[in-house]
Amino acid sequence: MEGRSEMAAAGAETVETASQRAELQAVLRSQDFVRAPRLAHLLSYLCEKLFAGEAHQIKEYSIALEVFNRAPSFDQESDSIVRVEANRLRKRLADYYSGAGASHALQITIPVGQYVPRFELRRTAPEERELAAPPESAFVQNSRKGLPWFIGAGIAGLVIAAVGTTYMLTRHRVEERTTAPTNGAQLQADSPDGHFGPPAGEEIRILAGASRSLVDHAGKLWSADVGFTGGAAVKSSVLHIGRTLESGFYRTSRQGQFRYDIPLKAGLYELRLHFAETVYGPDATGTGGEGNRLMTVKANGQTLLKHFDVVGDAGASGMADVKVFGGLQPASDGTVHLEFSGEDGRPAMVSAIEILPGLKGHIRPVRVLARQSPYYSNDSHWWSPDNYFEGGQLATYAQEVTGTDDPELYETERWGNFSYAVPVTPGRYSVVLHFAARHSRPGEPTSETADLVSNVFNVFCNGRALLSNFNVVSEAGKTDVVVKRFSGMEPNAQGKLLLSFVPVVGHATLVGLEVLPERKEQ
Repeated sequence: MEGRSEMAAAGAETVETASQRAELQAVLRSQDFVRAPRLAHLLSYLCEKLFAGEAHQIKEYSIALEVFNRAPSFDQESDSIVRVEANRLRKRLADYYSGAGASHALQITIPVGQYVPRFELRRTAPEERELAAPPESAFVQNSRKGLPWFIGAGIAGLVIAAVGTTYMLTRHRVEERTTAPTNGAQLQADSPDGHFGPPAGEEIRILAGASRSLVDHAGKLWSADVGFTGGAAVKSSVLHIGRTLESGFYRTSRQGQFRYDIPLKAGLYELRLHFAETVYGPDATGTGGEGNRLMTVKANGQTLLKHFDVVGDAGASGMADVKVFGGLQPASDGTVHLEFSGEDGRPAMVSAIEILPGLKGHIRPVRVLARQSPYYSNDSHWWSPDNYFEGGQLATYAQEVTGTDDPELYETERWGNFSYAVPVTPGRYSVVLHFAARHSRPGEPTSETADLVSNVFNVFCNGRALLSNFNVVSEAGKTDVVVKRFSGMEPNAQGKLLLSFVPVVGHATLVGLEVLPERKEQ
């Protein structure tokens, strides 16, 4: 520490850095952080790295080793300590700046999905763009304490986790080249009142078979296994799970004949069941995994899945498979009862259970960016980190694109030969695809004078051609950004919108995608 102080004193510290350091010291001296030395140490480490010009060294791995004394063998997929503590730090900073530090002109934030701190000037009416993961629900907290579920249910009625902030659209959007909606189809608003953002309410995320909580790339907290009766916790040694950034989530599961009883406040919810077959497959059977595990799943006595085959639905073993169900409500006893029954003497299974505030008549809109962290766009929409993908690679570009008031949205892309299998409920959807023309290929130096890179590829949705011999450069014209919209898309028999990006010349590319429910005019 003395050496670092001497180095800092020897250098010419800017006025900006001096004010940032003063704010850091004010935060660290506050009772909020004096009582939380572990979080204070993490915040100090992150800020000192930034002050030293070493922000590029702030990585999950280095934080684990240097702050939390993990061994060099640290595996971030199986040990989420950095994400858990960063999430606690975000919440502690938010509490501080809503209390003792509310009047500070300069405030420290840690963007969700990132670890490099930001020093931002306080606004008169702050826009809460970066949300910490919601706290554990009352059900999860009380399950940990061993309290009866009906006590947890009573407490849960008093708890509403903030999961989004609604905004009105205040900035012009990219001019979109669209396919006009047919049959009077209109996009559903993101929430019933027509505002933007996900509906507010309690969120429950349970990792089946897991012994500890984890935080995902979106900053969302998933609890260890709770609320179950029967079955057994099973852990898999499979390293890679397709169609997800969260392979660690699918290495545990609950298997057998079992149920979950989850207290919920009255309301409308969206249920997401996560599966991945890690037992049956070519390595175990010598052929494939289809037909080796069939199951029935019920919610409050209503059948959701019958003769369900995870491998048959996902298309392969070792592949994340998500099933979505809208309109879920707790039973008359204030509880959602989920039953998992295996068929033909084989055990049922589930990897994770997710219950989110729902929307009447349709599921929540899906927005996915090809990056490893979430993002709030300038029109105040929440974009999740990359999900549902298979194949291809991620690339990040330093050069800012033109033709949009939100160039940060277009900093990354997935490229190669890849697909996305987006889970939806029956209905019609608009699919919006975002592309950007680039002056370099992934991994190559960027030059503003270089010609735009020409890639030609096809895009299909459930086998239907959406774009043929598509060239982003040709479509872009005077700007770098191209947005394509297609209406009337319906899911396949597996409840997926399977979007395939197939190269013709070079590679296929994609910045992000939106899947937006449609409704018909009354």
